[in-house]
Amino acid sequence: MDRNGATAAREEVLREIRGAEGFCLVTHEHPDGDALGSLVAMHRILTALGKDSVMLMAADEFPLPYEYRFFDLQGLSTVPPTDLPQRTIIYLDCGNIDRNPLGIVKGDDVHILNIDHHHDNTRFGTVDLVDPESACTTEIVWDLMRALGVEPDQELAEALYVGLVTDTGRFMYENTGPRSHVMAAELIEAGVDTHAIYRRLYEDMPYAKLELLGRALARVERHDDGTLTIARLTREDFERVGAEDSYTEGIIDHLRSVEHTKVAALAREIDGADPERILKKVSLRSTDGEVDVSAIARAGGGGGHRQAAGFSTELGDDELVAFLREQIAAQLALSST
Repeated sequence: MDRNGATAAREEVLREIRGAEGFCLVTHEHPDGDALGSLVAMHRILTALGKDSVMLMAADEFPLPYEYRFFDLQGLSTVPPTDLPQRTIIYLDCGNIDRNPLGIVKGDDVHILNIDHHHDNTRFGTVDLVDPESACTTEIVWDLMRALGVEPDQELAEALYVGLVTDTGRFMYENTGPRSHVMAAELIEAGVDTHAIYRRLYEDMPYAKLELLGRALARVERHDDGTLTIARLTREDFERVGAEDSYTEGIIDHLRSVEHTKVAALAREIDGADPERILKKVSLRSTDGEVDVSAIARAGGGGGHRQAAGFSTELGDDELVAFLREQIAAQLALSST
C-alpha cells in the first residue's frame, strides 16, 4: 500500500472506531510480543473510549510464553461472544486470515478492520490498514491512539512498548526508524520502566531455557561458507530438560550473530496431529536484508517479515537443509545479476 492508500485507510479505521460500539479483537496463532502488545493496547484504547471490547484467543494458546505472562488479560475470552455478528472484528498483526485459529471470526457477514504491518498481508479486511513502513503493528496502534485522543496509562504504554521492542529486535533490526524512537520516548514519558520490561522479556530466565540453548548450540551447522547457520532441537531435547516450546525464544539470535551468516535457521520438532509423523517448526532470520526470509517461508507454506519469518514442515533434516540452501542461493544469484 502506498502512503496515500495507508492514509485513507487510517482515516476510515478512525471513523469506524468512533462510530461503532462493540468490538472483538483477534490476532495470529502463537502470538509474539507485537501481536499481544497490539491486542492488549487496542483493547485498552477502546475501553478508554467507552466501547464494549472483547479480546478473543483460542484456549490452546495458554499458557502464554513465560516472558509475556505479565500482560493484564482482563477482557479476554476463549469463546466468541454471543453477539459476534453485531461486533466489528479487528484483526491485529495478522498477515493472513487463516493464521487465526478461530475460523468463526471470518466470513462474508463479518465486518473486519485489518490492522497490520506485514508486507505480504493478503488484504482480507473490509478495511485494510496495512502499512509495511511501520516497524510493528503496535506502531500503527500507537498512531491511532494519538489520533483518538487517548492518553496512555502505564499498562497501555507497556503493551505498546513490548510490541515495539520485540519486533525491532531491541531497536537493532533494519525496520527501526526515527518514528520508533519517537514512540519509545513518548511511552517512557508515559511511565514505561524500560529496565523492568527488559528483565521480563530477556532475563530472569528459567534454567531449562539455558539448558535448551546449550543443546541447540551443540548442534549448529554451517553451510555454503557460513551463509546458512542452522541448529536443530528434537522433542527429546524438550523432554530431557523440562522445557516449553516458548523457551526457544532468542536462540536464533545467537545463530544470526555469527560472522558471514546471511540466514539463521532454528528447526525444532513439535507435536503434530499424527504422533507417527515428525513436524518441524522452522524459524528464519536474515542478518543484512540481502535475503528475504519471508519469501523462503512462503515457499515452505508459512510467512512473516523480510528479516524474520517461519514455516512448519515435515521435511527430513537433510531435505530441509537442501531446501534452505536452494532458496538462499536463488535469491543471492538474482541479487548479483
